[in-house]
Amino acid sequence: MKSRNLIFFIAILSFIYGCSSSKEADKKSNNLLKSDMTVRNDFKGYFDSCGVDGSIAIYDVEGQKWIVSDTVGIEIETLPASTFKIINLLIALETNTIKDENEIVKWGGSTDTVKYGYRPEIYHDMPVKEAFESSAGWVFVELAKKIGKDTYKKYLTESKYGNNNLSQTEPDFWNFGNFGISPKNQVEFLKSLYEEKLPFSKRNTDIVKNVMITEQTDDYTIKAKTGWTRENNTNTGWWTGYVEAKKGTYIFATRILQNRKMNRSDFGNCRKEITKKVFKDLNII
Repeated sequence: MKSRNLIFFIAILSFIYGCSSSKEADKKSNNLLKSDMTVRNDFKGYFDSCGVDGSIAIYDVEGQKWIVSDTVGIEIETLPASTFKIINLLIALETNTIKDENEIVKWGGSTDTVKYGYRPEIYHDMPVKEAFESSAGWVFVELAKKIGKDTYKKYLTESKYGNNNLSQTEPDFWNFGNFGISPKNQVEFLKSLYEEKLPFSKRNTDIVKNVMITEQTDDYTIKAKTGWTRENNTNTGWWTGYVEAKKGTYIFATRILQNRKMNRSDFGNCRKEITKKVFKDLNII
């Protein structure tokens, strides 16, 4: 989508998902709001080259400052899709729904391929760690049935994660319905995870941090999770996490948005490609 349509597209998303009011945003805010913020409008070129709208929010832990592509999109809430698996795994561990990341969840024999697509390679009994890495949604849906909405509300509230709207009747409220989180809120949550300030034990926090490792080199380690939902005729793609590099630690959330009428084949790859281009611009990696 061309950049000139960004304002209109954001307005539509705001109507669909329900942006937080200024008062609600103030309640969720923390000391990060008082930090320095640098707006890099030039980052939008990376989104344009992928035919998407979107935003990236980065927090420099050592420098205690924000680097963002804009100040509007980073505040808009949308479904988190599979990035929710980060807090979902924390909750599953903390509630003893699973004993550890290696616990195997039994395949139920069927899934809704219209909603989730046809992925026969994940239709088998699976350790939770593998389900996280391969984004096997059915595993976390099974865990969600055991956890229950009331328990989710408790931990989501304590973790200051998202808008707490769990009105979706199906268990996977992170892929469908009115639940939402902004890129900025994702970063705030991940900062708390990194600093071990969430309502989860150190054991369970360490497990999740280890499961999140997606890339390691001699120069940096990336701990992150991708996400993609097609709700409301919109491709909503995420890559959220943090990178530990020689230069420091940077917490990030990239979200890209595309009308499904366009449906470009490179949409999935663009989540990481855009983020890494920004990292290189900033000499992070």
